[in-house]
Amino acid sequence: MRRFLRSAMIVFSWFVVPYSRYTNIKVMRRKLPPIRSHLLEIPAVDLAKLIRTRKIKSEEVVEAYIERCRQVNPLINAIVQDRFEEALEEAREIDNVIAMGINSVESMEEHTPLLGIPVTVKESIAVKGMTNQAGRVFKTPQIAKSDAPVVEQIKRSGGIILLVSNTPELCLLWETYNNVTGQTKNPYDLKRTPGGSSGGEAALLASGASLLGLTSDIGGSSRLPAMFSGIWGHKPTPYAVSFRGHHPTSDFPKWGDFFTIAPMTRYAKDLPLLLKCMSDPTGPKLTLDRAISVNGIRFFFMDNDGPSGMMRPLSRDLHAAINRVASDFNAKRVNIRKMKWSLDISLSAMLTMKNIETIYHKTEEGEQPKTVCKETVKYFFGCSDSILPSVIFGHLQNFMKIIPNSRHKHLASIIEALKTEFKEMLGNDGVFLYPTFPNTAHQHYQIYHKLLEPMYMAIFNTLGLPVTNCMIGLDRRNLPMGIQVVANPGQDHLCLAVAREMERRYGGWVRPPSEESHSSSTSSSNGSASGSSKQRG
Repeated sequence: MRRFLRSAMIVFSWFVVPYSRYTNIKVMRRKLPPIRSHLLEIPAVDLAKLIRTRKIKSEEVVEAYIERCRQVNPLINAIVQDRFEEALEEAREIDNVIAMGINSVESMEEHTPLLGIPVTVKESIAVKGMTNQAGRVFKTPQIAKSDAPVVEQIKRSGGIILLVSNTPELCLLWETYNNVTGQTKNPYDLKRTPGGSSGGEAALLASGASLLGLTSDIGGSSRLPAMFSGIWGHKPTPYAVSFRGHHPTSDFPKWGDFFTIAPMTRYAKDLPLLLKCMSDPTGPKLTLDRAISVNGIRFFFMDNDGPSGMMRPLSRDLHAAINRVASDFNAKRVNIRKMKWSLDISLSAMLTMKNIETIYHKTEEGEQPKTVCKETVKYFFGCSDSILPSVIFGHLQNFMKIIPNSRHKHLASIIEALKTEFKEMLGNDGVFLYPTFPNTAHQHYQIYHKLLEPMYMAIFNTLGLPVTNCMIGLDRRNLPMGIQVVANPGQDHLCLAVAREMERRYGGWVRPPSEESHSSSTSSSNGSASGSSKQRG
């Protein structure tokens, strides 16, 4: 089976790479407009304080982000639906309340820490009155009748929802395109993907059109876009954030073990703030306010997956950068041999879950349920409304049913053994550094011959561990590089503390190339784990 999958990826590349190059001929080599408003480059932690203390108005901030969205979206195509006018009205109301002095600055900081801050949301997460169909084609638009619990919490914390962003159909791909909104592009190079499934959020954050984003993660859906777009994405401890109000969903009892709604930010220092506002009051308690020194954290690392022989090795630049980071943090190299089973155990765990929402389950009222064979034929004749991953997902589920139950039990035992190994190695003061993906952002559609590589990320959904993608500089093509920081369940604060330290050391988010910049203006050296925090724009 392993040899078959690796061979299949090679065969796919014979078709995918030429198709990718052909479609990219149509993509113009344009760059984003430069960022001109200083308000767009202030972290949310600092921006919220300036709003609370009346040094700036929420309306000014929201106006700046709306203007930036209008500038960049024609190029990156990340917005599904906006609510700009409503957001401006909410900002004015907040400014009026602050001006009246009803609440003290301390009270606002405690009860509404996001007061006046614009927030963007992945379209698969329900925002009342906004489209919520996760990239699926429906004859009648599917509008959310209520907010997802996490959106309710953001609003209670004072956040202003600005828009909903693009996602692949039913979040089933590590690239962001669908037959409703189209293809989202990477701000660093429009011929490349921002990843998926939270690519819309990542593209907006990286281009300075968003500051805080609500995403989701079941197999790296938050972390891969964060890496490809040079920002920060965190997969929380299972159940720390409510997963309700999302498409797709499942009533499978252990759905929340693998799937979570997740924070994504442009600045690492904003992750604790956003995660705290998102955290489910009934879920596991995270100690996000706990002061942590990275000097007291133990570091471990690997720069391969076993090796399993299944996944591509790291690119030269990424390998050098990850080893530089490991050296900088005095990380101990380890060889967790069971990691070579990442692909097998992740596919077994995720594809055997029952009642996952797919194109074959939930249909529009009055429509006949779709069948796997019929939809496959329709797709290859160009008559399907769905994209390829949605169509073949049914085949993958059926394939898993023919695998002997004894095999699934054996893989489940490996999962439990790995959980124990990580628990004993990391304890409550250790983190594990691991690649996010073996290469930086590739051209559109090339994920189709790299479908095994996301297991670098999916393994941590399978194990139920919190993990953060951290920006560690630019490669020789001036594309962002990333690394995962993993901790034991409930130790999210360790991941976030390391993320903040990496932002301090390596500079964090770098402005994408703009019409007034030149690629040589970046100070990142080839393959280094460092980069300037801003390009001249």
